[in-house]
Amino acid sequence: MSEAPRIALYVQHLLGIGHLRRAAALARAYAEAGAEVLVLSGGIPVADIEFGPVAVRQLPPCLAADATFSALLDDSGHIIDSDWKDRRRALLLKEAAAFKPDALVIEMYPFGRRQFRFELLPLLYWAQNAKLLVASSVRDILVDKGRDDRVMEAADLVRRYFDLVLVHGDPRLVPFERTFPRAAAIADRLHYTGYVIEKPKAVPSADRSGGEVLVSAGGGAVGWPLFAAALAARRLSGLKDRVWRFVAGRNLPEADFAVLRKAAAIDPSIVVDRFRADFTELLANCHVSLSQGGYNTVMELLALKVPAVIVPFAEGQESEQRLRAELLAERGALDMLDSTNLDPALLAATLTRRAQKGALPIDLDLDGARHSAQITLSALAKKQAAAGHG
Repeated sequence: MSEAPRIALYVQHLLGIGHLRRAAALARAYAEAGAEVLVLSGGIPVADIEFGPVAVRQLPPCLAADATFSALLDDSGHIIDSDWKDRRRALLLKEAAAFKPDALVIEMYPFGRRQFRFELLPLLYWAQNAKLLVASSVRDILVDKGRDDRVMEAADLVRRYFDLVLVHGDPRLVPFERTFPRAAAIADRLHYTGYVIEKPKAVPSADRSGGEVLVSAGGGAVGWPLFAAALAARRLSGLKDRVWRFVAGRNLPEADFAVLRKAAAIDPSIVVDRFRADFTELLANCHVSLSQGGYNTVMELLALKVPAVIVPFAEGQESEQRLRAELLAERGALDMLDSTNLDPALLAATLTRRAQKGALPIDLDLDGARHSAQITLSALAKKQAAAGHG
C-alpha cells in the first residue's frame, strides 16, 4: 500500500480572516481525501478555526497596518524589516523541506500577496528543484489594481512554476477572465473548483419568522461603518421590535466595541457578541442577515438560503466584494447597498423588504474544497506516474 500523499499549504492573511478560513477548509478536504497535510500560516494566529487532523506551523506572524495595506507589521506592531524577512524565509524553507511534501499549494500568489515574494520565490525555486506538483489556490474575483504589468507578471510566474491554478468559483457567476485578463494564457492550468465554504453544521430553517436580525462583518477590522449604520437603521426599521444581534469580530477596535456594548446596555433587544463559534447556526436561523459580504460569509448565506443584505467593503482599491455582491444582486439572490452612501432609512427599508421576500435560491457549485482535493490529488498521481515511467 502506497504512502499517503503529502501536501504543504501556504497561507497568509493580512486584514480579515477569510483567507485563513478558506485555507482551513481546503486543508481538511485534503486530509479527508487521504493526504497528510502541513499548513504553513503567516498571519496572526486565530483561535477557533478548525483545521481538523492537519499539522499547522505558525511562521513569525505579520498583518496589514491598515485597510490600504500601506505597510506590513509584525505582531509587536513594528514595520517588518530585512532581518525579519530573512528569519521568516529561512524558517519557511526549513519547515517545508523537513515535511518532504509531494505537492505545494500556495494561497493567492502569484495573483496576490506580491509583498511576500521575498519568501515565495525561493519557495517556488525549491519546489521546482524538488519536482513537486505546485498549485495556486485563488478566489473567483481578483482586486483590479489597474496594473497590466502585474497581470503579465502573474501569468508568466504561473507558466514558469505552477502546474495548477485552482479557481475557487463557478464560471456561471463570474469567469476568471472577468478580473484576470490573461486567463487565456494560462488556460491549460486553470481549474474551476466551485466555491469553498465551511460545511454548515446547521440545517436552513424552514421558518425564519421568529428569528433575529443578524449583523456581522467577518473579523471586524473594518466593520465599524456597517455597525454604526445598522444601529441608526434599527430605529427606523419595521424590524425594530426583533432582537438585533451584532457579531463584532475579534478585530473590531475596542473603542468601537464599547459603543456597541453601551447600546446593548440601554436596549435589551440589542445583543452584542465579540465572536460566536456557532455563527453558521445563527445564520441558519436568523430572520435576515446584514453583513459586509466577504467571500466566506456570502457563500454560507447562499448555502443556508438566508435572506441577506450585503454592504461590501470597498475602501482603497478593493473591488472584489462589490463585484461578487453586484452579480448576485442582479440575479436576485440578495440585496446590495453601497458603503459610501449608507443612508439609515434606505438600509432599514432594504432589510425589511428582503426579510419579507426571503432568499432566492441560485444554482452554484458550493463543493469547492472537495473538488480542489480531487483535482490536486489526481494531477499529483498523473505527475508521479509519468515520472515513474520516464
